[in-house]
Amino acid sequence: MNPSCFTLVLFCIALVLALAIPSLKSKKPKRELPPSPRGWPIIGNLFQMIMNPPAQMWIHRVMEDMQTDIACFRFAGVHVIAVTSSEIAREVLREKDEAFADRSDSYSLNLFTDGYKEVIFAPYGERSKLMKKMMATKLMCSTTLNKTLGDRTIEADNIVTYVYNLCQLGSMATPINVRDVILTNCHAVMMRLMFGQRHFDEPAKDGGLGPKEKEHMDAIYQALDCFFSFEISNYVPFLRGWNIGGAEAEIREAAAIINRCNDSVIRERMHLWRNKGGKETEEDWLDILITLKDCHGMPLFTFGEIRGLCKDINVATIDNTMNNVEWTIAELLNHPEILQKAINELDMVVGKDKLVQESDIPQLNYIKACSRESFRLHPANVFMPPHGAREDTTLAGYFVPKGSQIIVSRYGLGRNPKIWEEPEVFKPERHLDARDSTVVNLLEPDMRFVTFSAGRRTCAGTKIGTSMTIMLIARLLQGFEWTLPPGKSQIELVPAQTNLFMAKPLVASVKPRLAPSLYPKIQV
Repeated sequence: MNPSCFTLVLFCIALVLALAIPSLKSKKPKRELPPSPRGWPIIGNLFQMIMNPPAQMWIHRVMEDMQTDIACFRFAGVHVIAVTSSEIAREVLREKDEAFADRSDSYSLNLFTDGYKEVIFAPYGERSKLMKKMMATKLMCSTTLNKTLGDRTIEADNIVTYVYNLCQLGSMATPINVRDVILTNCHAVMMRLMFGQRHFDEPAKDGGLGPKEKEHMDAIYQALDCFFSFEISNYVPFLRGWNIGGAEAEIREAAAIINRCNDSVIRERMHLWRNKGGKETEEDWLDILITLKDCHGMPLFTFGEIRGLCKDINVATIDNTMNNVEWTIAELLNHPEILQKAINELDMVVGKDKLVQESDIPQLNYIKACSRESFRLHPANVFMPPHGAREDTTLAGYFVPKGSQIIVSRYGLGRNPKIWEEPEVFKPERHLDARDSTVVNLLEPDMRFVTFSAGRRTCAGTKIGTSMTIMLIARLLQGFEWTLPPGKSQIELVPAQTNLFMAKPLVASVKPRLAPSLYPKIQV
C-alpha cells in the first residue's frame, strides 16, 4: 500500500472512532432506500470509494454489477444516490425539481466561491433564485446577447486568423494543439462579454493568450478539475482543511489566481460606476452586475457577490464548449466520411466566399448533430453537479432522506444501452429526426443525455453556450482542412480520470481551405 493510501486508511480508522457514538444514536430510515452495495459499519461505502479511484467510474461498475439504474451509496453519514436512467433523471429534474433543488456542501467549493456568494453551487434559497433570475433576464437575455454579437463575431474572426497564422509558420499542413486554439477562443469571448476587453494587460501579438490570460485560463482549468471529485472531506466535515488528496490546495491556488486577475478589473469598474458617475451605457456583463439596483435604489450585489458571479461565468463559458469542440473534432478525424458530410453542409449553406456567421447556425443541422453526439458520448464530467434533497421524499419508488445527494450520470445516460442503439458508436445521424431533420438543437428535454443541465439549477447560458460551441466548430471546419497528425492512423479517444476531458490535448494537422483574403487581421 502506498503512503497516501495508508494515510487514508488511518483517517478511516479515525473516522470510525469519531462517528461511532453519534451514528449508533441516529435512527435508521424505516422505508426502503434504493439498492445499495454492501458497506462497512458506520462508514458505509467510504472505504471502497477511497480504494477504487476514480470513484465516479467505480460507482458505474458497481451499478452495472447490481444491474440497476438507481443505487444508494453511503459515505459516512451521507446518502449519495446515483441515477443512470432517463426516466428517473426526469423525475429528479422535472417532476420533483424543487424537492431536489439544493446543492451539496464541500470545502473546495466553499473556498472557491468565498462562501457560496454565487449561483451555480449556492444552496437553494431566495438569494440564489434572485441571482439566477438576474443572470437569465439581464445577462443572457436576447437583448443583451444581440448587443454583444459584434464582440463574438470579432473573436470568431480572430480564431480563424490565429490558426491561419499558425499554418503560415510551418508547412502547408501544420500540426497544431487544438485544445490551445479552443481555449484561446473560449477565453477571449468570455473576456469580451464579461469585461469588455480581450486582455488583462498587453495584448498578445500573435492573437493568442497573453501571459496573464494563460495564467487565468490555467487556473480556471485547474478549478474545473477539482469541482466534481469525490473527496473524503465532502462527507467527513472534521477532515476539511487537512488537504487530503491535494485537491484543497489546488482549488485554493486556482481561486487566488482567478481573484487576482479579476479583482482589479471589478474594483476599478465599481469605482467608476459608484464614485465617478459611470459611463453613458452598460457595455458588458460587469457593467450590468454593478449597476443593478434593489427596490430601495441600492446596489443589488456586493463586491463579493460580483466576484463570485464572475467566477461562475469564468468556468461556465469554458468547460462544455472546450470539451465538446475538442471531442467533436477528434471524432471527425477518426470518421473522415462524417467530417466530409459536415464540410459539405457548410459549403452548401454558407459557401466558400464568406465566413460562417451565427445567423447560419439554425441551418447547420448536421454540425449540430455532430455536437449533440459528442455531448452524448463525451460529456465534460461523469456526473452533473450534485442535487440535494431539501426534504424527505421518494425517487423511483424508493425513500430518499432529507440531505441526500442525488447525482445524475451524464456518462451513464449517454451510454445506456436501454436508451441508445450501439451506444459506443459515434453516429450523428441518430439525432436527425426522420420526420423533420430541419430542426436540431443542443438541448435534450427527455434527458436521454445532458448538455447544459436542466431544471431549477440548469445553466442560464444555454443560448450563448450553443452559439459559442457551434460557431467555433463551424469556423474551424470551414476555414481549414483537417487531417491526422504525421504518423497517426487514429486519434486515441482516451478520457482523463478526474473528468472526461481528453486525457491528452488533441493535436491535428491543418491547412487553409479558403482564399487568403477571407482571413482577417487580428482585432485586439
